[in-house]
Amino acid sequence: MTSTLKAFISSLAGAKAPGPNTTFTVFHIFYALELMSEKTIGRNKLAGKLNVGEGAIRTIISRLVDAGLISTSKEGCSLTAKGLHVWKQFAEAFPYRVEIPKTELTTSDYNYAFLVKNSGHKVQSGIDQRDAAIIAGARRALVIISKGGHLGIESVSDSIEKEFPKAASQILKGLKPEDNDVIVLAGGDTLLKAKRGAFAAGWSLLEDEKKQR
Repeated sequence: MTSTLKAFISSLAGAKAPGPNTTFTVFHIFYALELMSEKTIGRNKLAGKLNVGEGAIRTIISRLVDAGLISTSKEGCSLTAKGLHVWKQFAEAFPYRVEIPKTELTTSDYNYAFLVKNSGHKVQSGIDQRDAAIIAGARRALVIISKGGHLGIESVSDSIEKEFPKAASQILKGLKPEDNDVIVLAGGDTLLKAKRGAFAAGWSLLEDEKKQR
């Protein structure tokens, strides 16, 4: 994902003057596009999935329409050609996004993981990603890097496969990591909070390369 696209998506969730601050985030934009990539969805159902109120969903839909990403009809909201193009860039950055059951590594009631392509070199200690996940509503988060055929967590394990085989099996099955891929795994009190945390951690890795240095 380019920094230009990241700035564009961030602008959709930002405050617009004059007017009140938004009650939604970049995650809500992402999740709305994800839901519409699957099928046309009505306003009320979309608000329920995103867990936002009437005012917020009205603003989200209005901004997506104004940006040319979606169209609305009696059937609901659906992606335009531009919206599909933007969604494909999200899907390339986060090709696998799955719920993970409880394991010895994933002890929260709900756990969700995002695979972030080719971003292992951007991770330092993983603290920035964990902080982003917790700020977004997760209770805990792990940053796992695929390197040299093994899954590792900084200061925890160089080979999850050996030390946490059940968790490794679930992760490999659902996410199919390749060398230098990152898996951000967040746990939360609800599935939405876990997913929001995993997205926030992954989103933090999509910064412009120059900013990472």
